[in-house]
This record gives sequence, C-alpha cells and structure tokens, in this order.
Amino acid sequence: MPPFVGLTGGLAAGKSTALQILARLGAATISTDAVVHELYGSSTVRDAVVARFGPGVAPDGVVDRSALAQRVFAADAGGAGGDREWLEQLLWPLVRQRVDEWRAATLAGGASPPAALVVEVPLLFESGSEGMYDATIAVVADERLRGSRAHDRDDRALTQRERRQLSQEDKASRATYVVVNDGDLAELEVKLSAILVMLKERWSQR
Repeated sequence: MPPFVGLTGGLAAGKSTALQILARLGAATISTDAVVHELYGSSTVRDAVVARFGPGVAPDGVVDRSALAQRVFAADAGGAGGDREWLEQLLWPLVRQRVDEWRAATLAGGASPPAALVVEVPLLFESGSEGMYDATIAVVADERLRGSRAHDRDDRALTQRERRQLSQEDKASRATYVVVNDGDLAELEVKLSAILVMLKERWSQR
C-alpha cells in the first residue's frame, strides 16, 4: 500500500509545480483545486451557490470563481461572516469524497502501485484534514521569491487568499517534510525525489 500524502504550501511557493514533479517521479497525484473547479461545473453546487449569492456569481449558468471569491471575501472583510464557512461546508465534504474515490480507483487499477498517492491541498491544515494522510509535505519559499512568482497574478486576490491561510512557518512546523523551493526545477526535483525515497523506506519497515 503506497503512502497517502497531503501536499501543501504557501501561496506562490511552488506546490503545484511540486505536484507535477512528483507525478513525473512516479507518484499518483490529484489537485483539490482541480476538483473544486470540476465541482463548480456541477448543477448541484452551481444551484446552491446561486441560491446563496445570487445569479451574478454564475453568469450564463457557469460559476465565476473570481466573482464568487470577491463576494465571499468582501463579506468576511465587512464583518458579515458566515459566507466563507458556508462555502467551505458545501465544498470540503464533496472534495474529500472525490479524493476518496480517486484513491480507491487508483489502488484498484491493477497496474504497479505508484510511489505514493499525493493530494495537493492548499488549505490542508486550515481545513483540519491532515489526519487523513499518512504524511504531509509543505513547500515553502523566500518571501521575495514568492512575490516575484506572484507578480503577474491579481494582487488583491492573493492578499485575500493569504488571509485565509496559516503562515508558511506554521505550515512547515506541522508538516512531516518541508521542501524549501529556493532554486531551479532540477533542485526541486532532487529534494522531492529524496522525500519519496524516505517515504519508501519508512513504509517498507511497516
């Protein structure tokens, strides 16, 4: 049974890149951000979101994640509260169900088992879901590097998302393994490869 691993990290620290590298190194991977994007395309989630926030968050019947985020974060900033919690309570159980289904399907696939089953979860510790995993990895980076990598993104959206998250230091202190992403892709791959080796050794002794 390959280890079940949660991958997280600070904004623009490189966790999505780390997930891609882990896949190349032989891990089976899934991103909960991608799962959420898929869920927003379902009629069940779309209808619930529209009923809560109005048709403006789903023009042409498609949820606009940016518009929805603005509504949710604006309510939080204004002290209204409740909207973010409501959305999380709607999405997180569905995300966990989808991850469980992916895990079961991967293990039942009949091929050679992957080096690990890795799930990218931006709010891993914030959601209290770290207990689901055998081990966790936090990707962190120097603040200047993160700022440079985020240069082309929406600064306001990044600031709003940052407020929801634990600091990089908190994430690192809670994780089983910490990867400092302060070099190039080759260096990041070396570090992640070493973690897969450590995971393999640890699980072989079970």
